[in-house]
Amino acid sequence: MPGKAIRARGVVQGVGFRPAIWHLAREFGLTGSVWNDAEGVMIHVHGDAAALEGFAAAIPKQLPPLARLDALEISDLVEEAADSEFRILASQSGRAETAIAADAATCPDCLADIADPGNRRYRYPFTNCTHCGPRLSIVKRVPYDRCHTSMAAFAMCPACQREYDDPADRRFHAQANCCPVCGPKLWLEAASIHTLGEGMQLEPLGGSGRWSVQDGVPTQSVGTMSGMNEFIRQTADLIRQGYIVAIKGLGGFHLACDAGNAIAVDELRRRKRRYAKPFALMARDVDTIRRYAAINDLELIALQSTAAPIVLLPATGEQLAEAIAPGDDKLGFMLPYTPLHALLLAELHAPIVLTSGNVSDEPQCISNDEAREKLVGIADFLLLHDRAIVNRLDDSVARLMAGEIRLLRRARGYAPEALTLPKGFESSMPVLAMGAELKNSFCLLKNGQAIVSQHIGDLENAAVQQDYRHAIALYRQLHAFTPTCLAIDSHDGYLSNQYGRQLAAETGLQVVSVQHHHAHLAASLAEHGVELDAPPVLAAIFDGLGLGEHGELWGGEFLLGDYRHYTRLGHFQPIALPGGSQAMREPWRNAYAQLRHYFDWQTLQSKYADLEIMRLLAGKPLATLDTMIDKTLNSPLSSSCGRWFDAFAAALGLHPEQVHFEGQAAIAMEVLATPVFSYEQAYPATWSMDRSGDFLVLSWQGLWQAVLDDLACGTDKARIAARIHHTLAAATVGVLNRLSGQTGADSIVLSGGVFQNRLLLEAVSEQLRQQGKTLLSPQRYPMNDGGLALGQAMIAAARHH
Repeated sequence: MPGKAIRARGVVQGVGFRPAIWHLAREFGLTGSVWNDAEGVMIHVHGDAAALEGFAAAIPKQLPPLARLDALEISDLVEEAADSEFRILASQSGRAETAIAADAATCPDCLADIADPGNRRYRYPFTNCTHCGPRLSIVKRVPYDRCHTSMAAFAMCPACQREYDDPADRRFHAQANCCPVCGPKLWLEAASIHTLGEGMQLEPLGGSGRWSVQDGVPTQSVGTMSGMNEFIRQTADLIRQGYIVAIKGLGGFHLACDAGNAIAVDELRRRKRRYAKPFALMARDVDTIRRYAAINDLELIALQSTAAPIVLLPATGEQLAEAIAPGDDKLGFMLPYTPLHALLLAELHAPIVLTSGNVSDEPQCISNDEAREKLVGIADFLLLHDRAIVNRLDDSVARLMAGEIRLLRRARGYAPEALTLPKGFESSMPVLAMGAELKNSFCLLKNGQAIVSQHIGDLENAAVQQDYRHAIALYRQLHAFTPTCLAIDSHDGYLSNQYGRQLAAETGLQVVSVQHHHAHLAASLAEHGVELDAPPVLAAIFDGLGLGEHGELWGGEFLLGDYRHYTRLGHFQPIALPGGSQAMREPWRNAYAQLRHYFDWQTLQSKYADLEIMRLLAGKPLATLDTMIDKTLNSPLSSSCGRWFDAFAAALGLHPEQVHFEGQAAIAMEVLATPVFSYEQAYPATWSMDRSGDFLVLSWQGLWQAVLDDLACGTDKARIAARIHHTLAAATVGVLNRLSGQTGADSIVLSGGVFQNRLLLEAVSEQLRQQGKTLLSPQRYPMNDGGLALGQAMIAAARHH
């Protein structure tokens, strides 16, 4: 009887792939076996030729939800069939290095289980199966067996063990499998005796349990199913009453309150010391979200995906508390992605705020003790459980822009999914890329794949640095990874750079220094599968700043490049940053520096004295700034597009004194421009392409003149903001078209954090596509610095080739 050997590569271990093959083989009447090994999954099958052909063709069409098939290699089997049925065998060649899948939102089958009164997992908040539940968040080391996860503390009961051992069961080898008898337990604590004292009305809610003081903490200590259900109902009641509750989730703690209660939301901002950045929201279902925001088909697919990210949606309809997203026209919604969230939201008909459980700028709390210590001044109550979170995972954030869902933060639900490298990188050396300073992630390049970590955060915070080092060590262990090269950003001040050099000194590894904007370019090439030896592409890389070739600060760059090399062809007019990093926090400094550069200040002051921006600047220490700029004292020149946006935002009165988070002023200008954007157009002839040595330099004197004149005429600021956006888009397209004519390059990368501006990205993309250009903009990896490590790794590998 003929036989086939079939090698499956990709995300095929720990995701129910072998049971799917078992079912499929039985369906086609085949005999043989399937097993895991160090390369993926191996299948040996015997049967008639037509059945074998049908079986192989069906594999890619009937994958389990969390599986990803990168390759299916088929060859003939010489040996005869040795069995009369199809079996799942133990791993060959010892225990395989099991790839860790991303944590996945609760599947429909598990949601049905917890909703069925006749099911033994009815309302059990830790229900999961092979198709959903925790993965990266609970794993300590490989292979990915239960004993190497935080579920090792929970021995399976006989009923769960039978499911785990049965190939026909969807919980076959589900490492987090559990039930109310043998799994994690849930309970509720008051943050302090003082909290409980203020909330004596809670006593009637006790139901199956009463408050008692344990180790100084008022606790509802009942761990039975009825007790856990009561705690969930109590938590919903607390939220309705205006309390703030810390909830231990999948990858960390969240802080929850009623999104319609303005007092509660304001209090959460005050306690958390997060005064402006929008809060994330969770709603029970799509119909609830539609009461507050518009959702199109692509956004709906993202919301309901196994990754279940926060999706930024246009705010419409009913109003929530104003402080949820102050000054923004978007709401960040997600759907419940664990049984606990589903059960809690089923008790609440309105959305809740569900923001990271931390003090601003610190990483999320992940342990109960850490939450008790750090969140006591923020949360009134804590909903806790005893399944340990091993690896911190923030919620991922996505936005629909230019016809695609694009990740702005890549974490839970996506990491550590690997990217198959383009042609030419199959035998690349192992590279560890350290990432950037802000929005850090790191990358492992191994065996033709790039594994980019979850969002780590801003390394300026000591706790985030510690988390960063822990995560690098864990990823190296999980993937049995020993790099031969370290890739770092060229900015010596980056803490990721410093740690990279420390590792290199300790291990003797080679270090490759990568220019910041070249890394953005290379990351886009990798994501879009551009081959190693493909011709160079043009790129517009717009961001806050990155170190240039000779110590300059870049940020509005036009490049021609591939994986190995790049050439800077053009840039924004470099303008001083008076005060250095202070200019990143105080937009008025950028406005003054721009106006001073392009005009005689005294003339400008007399002509536009009545303008709001001029009155504001008149009260600033301009003589000191003049001295700093003239003598280049803490006033480096920068071509930053981010600071360009800050300057114009300040001129329009948008956060001129101070921004509370990165990009706040630019976001405000996008929000202001959006309602009228389609009715406006660029200011005519208000930018110029000047030649400075080998570079085209974009200058903006005409744009500033037009904006000041519009302000003086009392033109609506929304219209001015829209015209500024259109002008930047037109200038960008103009430069790229000119450079395309000079170089012959018709493929163009648009990347960098500034292109998270939907108006800019869509306007530039649409005009370039109309002219026949091919666009390569990030989608699966952030275009901000969260995607930088991928580009660093690709450049290091390409240079080695």
